[in-house]
Amino acid sequence: MGQEFANFAKTPKIKVEVEGCARLQSLLTQPPQLSFPLQTLGAVAQGQLLSDRSNKAKMVQWKKLFGLDGSRDRHLWRQEARRLLPTYHEEALPSAIPAPEVTKIALKLRYLIEECVPCELEESKITQSHSRIITHKVVKAAKEAGRNEGGEDYSACVVYALLVNKRWFKMQAMLELWDADLHNIRAIACEVIAKHLIEGEDNQEYLLQELLLKRYSIIVDGEQTAPANVIERAVDLHALRVTGSSGYQKCVNYLWRGWLVQDENDPSNFVDYKKKDNTSYWAHVDPDRMRAPVYQNATQVVFSLIYLGLYTGAINTVNPTGDLDIIEVMLYVFTLSFLCDEASKFWKVGRFYIGFWNVFNLLLYALLTTSLITRIIALGHPFELDHRGPREKFNELSYNFLAFSAPMFWVRLLLYLDSIRFFGAMLVVLKVMMKESLIFFALLIVIIVGFLQAFIGMDNADSNADATIFILQAMANAVMQSPDFSGFDNFAPPFGIILYYIFTFVVMVVLLNILIALYNSAYEDITNNAIDEYMALFSQKTMQFVRAPDENVFIAPLNLIEIFCLIIPFEWWMPRHYYAKLNDYVMGVVYSPLLMVAAWFEMRSARMVKSNRCRGEEDDDSVEEWEQLSGEVDFERSGWAKTVARVKPNVEEDQATMEVRQLKGEIGELKEMLKLLLEQGGVKHTEKDGGGE
Repeated sequence: MGQEFANFAKTPKIKVEVEGCARLQSLLTQPPQLSFPLQTLGAVAQGQLLSDRSNKAKMVQWKKLFGLDGSRDRHLWRQEARRLLPTYHEEALPSAIPAPEVTKIALKLRYLIEECVPCELEESKITQSHSRIITHKVVKAAKEAGRNEGGEDYSACVVYALLVNKRWFKMQAMLELWDADLHNIRAIACEVIAKHLIEGEDNQEYLLQELLLKRYSIIVDGEQTAPANVIERAVDLHALRVTGSSGYQKCVNYLWRGWLVQDENDPSNFVDYKKKDNTSYWAHVDPDRMRAPVYQNATQVVFSLIYLGLYTGAINTVNPTGDLDIIEVMLYVFTLSFLCDEASKFWKVGRFYIGFWNVFNLLLYALLTTSLITRIIALGHPFELDHRGPREKFNELSYNFLAFSAPMFWVRLLLYLDSIRFFGAMLVVLKVMMKESLIFFALLIVIIVGFLQAFIGMDNADSNADATIFILQAMANAVMQSPDFSGFDNFAPPFGIILYYIFTFVVMVVLLNILIALYNSAYEDITNNAIDEYMALFSQKTMQFVRAPDENVFIAPLNLIEIFCLIIPFEWWMPRHYYAKLNDYVMGVVYSPLLMVAAWFEMRSARMVKSNRCRGEEDDDSVEEWEQLSGEVDFERSGWAKTVARVKPNVEEDQATMEVRQLKGEIGELKEMLKLLLEQGGVKHTEKDGGGE
């Protein structure tokens, strides 16, 4: 992508101007028909690259290979945002603040950050507590950027504008590789300021409703982008410092529990769940509660365990005749429902829905489908008792495919257990390690192809028997650190054994050590930041549920009921109002066991909320051990507060700075004393001279 940006910037017809944002600000005040100076950035973000690629610079982009340069999020550069809990509202969601005003605020913040970070600095100087770069005055100035000349206060979009600037600086780092470190540091500064603003906001309702959940747009390519909020944008940009802030996690926790739900009348607005303090059991037996991510996740875990149980029963009860029993029929029905669910999401979201787990699941479903097809083929042949016929062979092949997929069934559970901290942190480590291993596999493939061609050429030069299978097996053994040198003694001597020694050395000594070093580096990077990575993963999982493509939540395998009992017979002709009611009735029936259990947890949660409100605490507060008797201790009256204030250190300034400042004050006092002494001495000397005369 960096190569394409370089060509784009060199094109004489269009000039990319990232630094010239003042020109953008001036054009915003002109009529809307004028072109927008960030037009090229929008074109690049949409992937509309120039057709002239003849001068493309040929250089290796390892970060692009790893997916660490943001190229996998390229579709997000036009601020493409999927709707939160989409409804039947087809009209475009409006921006809470006019897009030109949000863009102006983003430009003001960009100027502020460029002035505060004028050169390359160490990351620790930006991120450390009580930083001398990102000071309280800088954070206050960033908040004041939301006030325009007309006196209107648009401070609610400042955090969103900071994330926009983070994306801009990341893009500029790819455009201007010579200043990539500077722009990356500025992107980090955007995150740090955004975190300070989120954690410094005392009004919780304003924080949740205005700062984090309101949707805003900017102007790109002369058009308003799709509105998005801070919760979405921070997840999409992988802004760890923002997703790890206390206010952000509180909002995500409320979304996860279903305490913040989308307004049915205004899809751009979120409202509190009105029954969260209702202690009545039956008040919470509501099909709409299945839209809460916590219950969707629990339902998926339950169905995954049932799916695994069906597979275990099917593989442990082999039918020699090849007939399908009820366990196997249910297993394949579950598989069909999961395939329909994947196809539906891919149809609605597009190619950006494809990820590691989607490919993994599709491979598992393909194995199960192959097993079913071979079983059907077996049923097409007669059963023969006297000898092993085609039916027995295809039946055995079907069970072999079924048994081959056993490890994938168990690994699949990790997809639904990542909300647990242990599994979530482990999955983050594995994900990064797999990314880092791409360089190893890329080099390995190139080396294997080169040596394989050499061995095949030697084999072709020999008129004896074909040794292709032997060559492939020997090379695979070398990669698995179990080389077999004895077989190459008579293979094109002496070239065969020499070439095999070289191949073994390159693979076992060079490449495998590179892989170990990459894994070690990835593990250290993640474990040092494991908590923030886990919170980002949890936020992403929450947004996957909140960004569900359907209004009516029918989790596989219940989606087959939706497809064959609701969509096909009713959706195409029934009015939406009645169709929505019908969906609620069906959801109430199929989810009734889960709703009964969920209502019990909701009732317990309501009691906690009611107790917290009686104590004047927040709804999600819990009384810990150290808080149980805290009300019986008065530090002010006992004098303990004064003692602590007298001995507590000043963490805002280091000891050396404080001593230098103290020394400076003492020197100033000494200068004043010397000045006073000199003045007094001069007066006495003058009086003495006058008396002598």
